[in-house]
Amino acid sequence: MDVLDLARWQFGITTVVHFFFVPFTISMAFLVAIMQSVWMRTKSERWLRLTKFFGKLLLINLAVGVVTGLVQEFQFGMNWSDFSRFVGDVFGAPLAMEALLAFYLESVFVGVWIFGWGRIPPKIHLATIWVTAFGTLLSAYFILAANSFMQNPVGYEIDEEAGRAELTDIWAVLTNKVLLITFPHTIFAAFMVGGGVVAAVAMWHLVRGARNPEDASPGRPSDAGAFRTALRIGAVAVLVGGIGVVITGDTQGKVMTEVQPMKMAAAEALYETEQPAPFSLFTVGTLDGSEALYSIEIPQLLSFLGTGSFEGQVEGINDLQAQYEQTYGPADYSPNVPVTYWTFRMMITMGGLAGLIALWQLWATRRGRVPTSPWALRITAVLPLLPLAGNAFGWIFTEMGRQPWLVFGLMRTESGISPSTSGTTVFVSLAAFTVLYAGLTWLWVHLLLKYARPGLPDVTPIGGDASKDDEDDDADADKPLSFAY
Repeated sequence: MDVLDLARWQFGITTVVHFFFVPFTISMAFLVAIMQSVWMRTKSERWLRLTKFFGKLLLINLAVGVVTGLVQEFQFGMNWSDFSRFVGDVFGAPLAMEALLAFYLESVFVGVWIFGWGRIPPKIHLATIWVTAFGTLLSAYFILAANSFMQNPVGYEIDEEAGRAELTDIWAVLTNKVLLITFPHTIFAAFMVGGGVVAAVAMWHLVRGARNPEDASPGRPSDAGAFRTALRIGAVAVLVGGIGVVITGDTQGKVMTEVQPMKMAAAEALYETEQPAPFSLFTVGTLDGSEALYSIEIPQLLSFLGTGSFEGQVEGINDLQAQYEQTYGPADYSPNVPVTYWTFRMMITMGGLAGLIALWQLWATRRGRVPTSPWALRITAVLPLLPLAGNAFGWIFTEMGRQPWLVFGLMRTESGISPSTSGTTVFVSLAAFTVLYAGLTWLWVHLLLKYARPGLPDVTPIGGDASKDDEDDDADADKPLSFAY
């Protein structure tokens, strides 16, 4: 492989792995904030234990996720310097906002939340986790603003003398039509991940307790009830997130057809313009992806998904290729059709399966029931992986479907590579980062499993025996501050 292929593989691997942590952090921050809010309102020990239990999983994910995200910024300068030089004035603005505002909120207030238990007033402590949660939303919004510029460039002008794009309207960048629909779509998908984790962990403890009562957190009669509550919260989050993904995905498809018709055509392996256009359930094409050989289709559905009308016209790959050649000059303007086609379907399939498992969990645990079949644990173990994979396939589809453009209509991918970067250099860094990210992923999974297995932690109830606390923690100089409760 040449330096371009190696640089694309490196960015793809590091980005996909980093995005394992992003939806987990966004959704889990809100779920933990909700649990703590309910505890503040009800003073029920159950909710405090759930807050601390899932809060610990959130912190593990956040810590490892931050490490994997650091590499992303460096790659723009090391491997993609021509891209950074050309669009840095526009692309860098939302990224700077993310670092200076959103990430600052997340990092500062999550630190206060971690160390503020018993040391600051409860309402202020609760506010810190909510600020952290909204900080993750801001972070996602600014990063998606940068990515949406690559999909649909707005708010810029080309300085012909300098040979670069310059920002003219930050508001246009922050209200890009692609961003306004991609953001809610991404957030709903994130809640499928966090909900899946909560539901899976809770279901595992419920099934384990039902099958092996002697292993089910001895001396803690409230664990089963707490985990049943957590399971229903997680399953509902998956279902609500799934419904949101479907609704926003429908609008996103129409926006994509408008601003990136080639991506929509490739997603459906639609080679010729059709009106009305069918939706392909399954297509077998030639090895080079140049034409379809066999296809199972739903008549007129693609027209509705792309245009909002069952009689709408959807342009095909071949016609779009001819248009782009006239506009941009001779070149191949179609993405890798098999990859684009199948990642689009894998994204939908993973999300659909996650929703079905969440529905099954709610049904299987209705009216106090707890499944004891070995299959219950196996199905449960798959639940958090499905939306995680769906998110990954979605981003692979988004980025691969934009090819051969780095910035649609402005810069082709091969034009953005660093001119002085060698294949050997990128290969060495690719190998090193792959090993590093594999190790971090293993550590992430290991820590999550380690702290999820023991069950809910013991906590000192509000209004408990203060004299006993003093005896146990007499050496802790900060302990008297806990009486602020």
